[in-house]
Amino acid sequence: MRPVRRLGQHFLTDPRILQRIVDALDPAPDDVVLEIGPGKGSLTDQLLARGLRVIAIEKDRRLAAELARRNPARGPARFTLVQGDALDLDWHALLDAHLAVPRFRIVGNIPYAITSPLIAKALTPPLPEAIVFLVQAEVADRLVAAPGSRTYGALSVGVQALCGVERLFTIRAGAFTPPPRVQSALVRLTPLAQPLVAPDEIGAFRTFVTACFARRRKQLRNVLMAATGRSAAQVAAGLTVLGLDRAARPEALAPAEFVRLLRWSA
Repeated sequence: MRPVRRLGQHFLTDPRILQRIVDALDPAPDDVVLEIGPGKGSLTDQLLARGLRVIAIEKDRRLAAELARRNPARGPARFTLVQGDALDLDWHALLDAHLAVPRFRIVGNIPYAITSPLIAKALTPPLPEAIVFLVQAEVADRLVAAPGSRTYGALSVGVQALCGVERLFTIRAGAFTPPPRVQSALVRLTPLAQPLVAPDEIGAFRTFVTACFARRRKQLRNVLMAATGRSAAQVAAGLTVLGLDRAARPEALAPAEFVRLLRWSA
């Protein structure tokens, strides 16, 4: 089957790399894995070979039909295929309906054009034990970026407030069919035992951080006035109480400092 360009399909079939991806997921036998975009099923086969239970979501009807044809004997207790758009489907409802287990892991070679919304969806509580995504190398750099670095931004803060983030290894473009025009990297997100934001704060936190980084080169005093609608005097007083420099830029703040600002502004 020819890859569909509009779906961002780049198939990875190298068994050594696929095994490393499963290793990065660090699964135990009989763990439940939600696979996003199984494509031709190369990674699916590796997951099933490890004795894992897989729920795979595939948007492409052609590929979904082929995966269903290849795996009829495994049964729903071992393999469940869902044809649909991963961004539209309720992942937790799928897990509850098919396997009724609270512990799960997420893996996928995901389309680069929708990486950020897929990561945001994967980090919707209840959180998985681990998330392993193959992403554009530039996105991997943003995910692990430290405050003050050129690549640090809203994505870095939003993910690091909930997870430990690791950039594991780079995968050359020639390992894919067709080769993408960018380098790829594998990242692992491990939810924190004590996230910096509570589940009911996540939506507001993402919105607040995005608003701050929309003005990343401006001073924090001006950023907060625009993001919160507070007066200059209110913002100055709040920053003094929080012990933050009013002349700092958003890109200099650690995730925990954004959490403190959010709670101050609420």
